[in-house]
Amino acid sequence: MTLQERGAPRAAWVERLGSRDPLTTAGDFVRKTLVVVEVEMRKLRHDSTEVISRAAQPALWLLVFGQVMNQMRAIPTGGLPYIDFLAPGILAQSVLFIAIFYGIAIIWERDLGIVQKFLVSPAPRTAQVLGKGLAAGVRALAQALIIYALAALMGVDLNWNPLALLGVAAVVVCGAAVFSLFSLLVACLVKTRERFMGFGQVMTMPLFFASNAIYPVSLMPSWLQVIARLNPLTYEVDALRALMLRGGTSVYGVGMDLLVLVGIAAVLAVAGGRLYPNVVT
Repeated sequence: MTLQERGAPRAAWVERLGSRDPLTTAGDFVRKTLVVVEVEMRKLRHDSTEVISRAAQPALWLLVFGQVMNQMRAIPTGGLPYIDFLAPGILAQSVLFIAIFYGIAIIWERDLGIVQKFLVSPAPRTAQVLGKGLAAGVRALAQALIIYALAALMGVDLNWNPLALLGVAAVVVCGAAVFSLFSLLVACLVKTRERFMGFGQVMTMPLFFASNAIYPVSLMPSWLQVIARLNPLTYEVDALRALMLRGGTSVYGVGMDLLVLVGIAAVLAVAGGRLYPNVVT
């Protein structure tokens, strides 16, 4: 065997190893994820009325519930006016209500044959699922603009620092990704629109009320406090309250809040990538 022949297997091995360079693989994963985000954003351009229609319920919470509770002064809020305390919680509620029903799109796409086409594409399934989750986050940013406008009109003392605004955007995207990925995971399991809609209606209110969105966790009974601390919405609200309000504070720390949200989103993206093919079986 010549030296060239001996070196051929080694060269092939080095070539294969080089093709698995972590940076190249990560860059390719990010690129394919962003392609999925772009595809989802095109849908929003064709039906932008959805963003406006979904803002009606948060507006009612701020304009009616917030004003009434602000007059009563019945809930201790750490020195903040109740309407200020409530605004970040209503933003998180808006994000939740957008994201928790996002999984039904998977069922529609399966019925139209779109999911089958995605499954045979070269994009990793985790990237496909994560891209859909991040797209829900971009949709939620539109809701954030509406909530900010309403809150400003109602005299909420908002923090307009550019870094704080970037932080709010990051928390909104992460929060929407968590709940949309959870929604996609459920859609892969239940597989029918009827079952999924029942699940969404059952889950939204418990997630909302078992959080710190409209009252502090310290006011809850001890068993509910445990549930609240396991609820991702609690950490989203905690971070938003610190970043969105002038003089707002975080109970757990904004860094910890983001770490929890990103960690949960990563776990759900991996699990969703594994279950994604189940939606067509």
